[in-house]
Amino acid sequence: MNWQIAQRGFRNYLRLEKSLSANSIEAYLADVMKLQRFAEGMSVIKGPNQITLDDLRGFLSMLHELGISATSQARIISGLKSFYGYLLLEKEIKIDPIELIDTPRIGRKLPDVLSVDEMDAILGAIDLSKPEGTRNRAMLELLYSCGLRVSELIDVRVSGFYESEGFLRVIGKGNKERLVPMGTTAIQWIGYYREQMRNHQIIKSGQEDYLFLNRRGSKLSRMMVFNIIKELVVKLGIQKQISPHTFRHSFATHLVEAGADLRAVQEMLGHASITTTEIYTHLDRHRLREEVVAFHPRYKK
Repeated sequence: MNWQIAQRGFRNYLRLEKSLSANSIEAYLADVMKLQRFAEGMSVIKGPNQITLDDLRGFLSMLHELGISATSQARIISGLKSFYGYLLLEKEIKIDPIELIDTPRIGRKLPDVLSVDEMDAILGAIDLSKPEGTRNRAMLELLYSCGLRVSELIDVRVSGFYESEGFLRVIGKGNKERLVPMGTTAIQWIGYYREQMRNHQIIKSGQEDYLFLNRRGSKLSRMMVFNIIKELVVKLGIQKQISPHTFRHSFATHLVEAGADLRAVQEMLGHASITTTEIYTHLDRHRLREEVVAFHPRYKK
């Protein structure tokens, strides 16, 4: 088996079996190509089914010497584990060479979170006198109201906007669908945006179902959303690293701080594992201690 055939099969496996997005598939294949370049530089060139545990250790040692961060190393290992899991499934190998490779330990970096006042200030700073003002307000209200990823936000469909029920249909990672409740404020601003801007636009063919459109009647880009938020943060002088994902972190943190059930937050965020959602509990330890002091019988005494 050569690398090209293995990667072609792996690509089809990720697309058809795992239903991953195009960006995720390219990221996995990029990891495999790094190992391929390493293998092709060895004294005896090896195919993917000939790589040994020692070869992989040498590869990871090279990454370390190149100054690749532990976070990036962990991501590469994760991609290669998926690759060799695929080869094992296809019976191209009998033993998984990466099974005994440990992922580098990474200190979990806690995300920047906006306070409720900071969130209100950002939303209130949007210039509604501009034609796109109501669109930007509706878009950011929905981003915060539903805790969406930026990719999910720009993919929101008119057909998935259930105004009377107060729910939004979201297509998340791996094309997984979920229904997320919307805040009344977000629903109101979406109504304003549709009345004042969207209903009067000439929409490009094939773009009719996308809710948020640019001036040319096309779907927005991730970078456009990022730039809108960046301009507002600079305008207000907020000294935090703010991105569209910060709105998602803030959504989850504010829910947990208010006492929301962690499983409910997990479902709304579309996390596959509860451990991913648990990062938001760190900000609520003070409130948790107050709960224990108030209700535990030994603390009461």
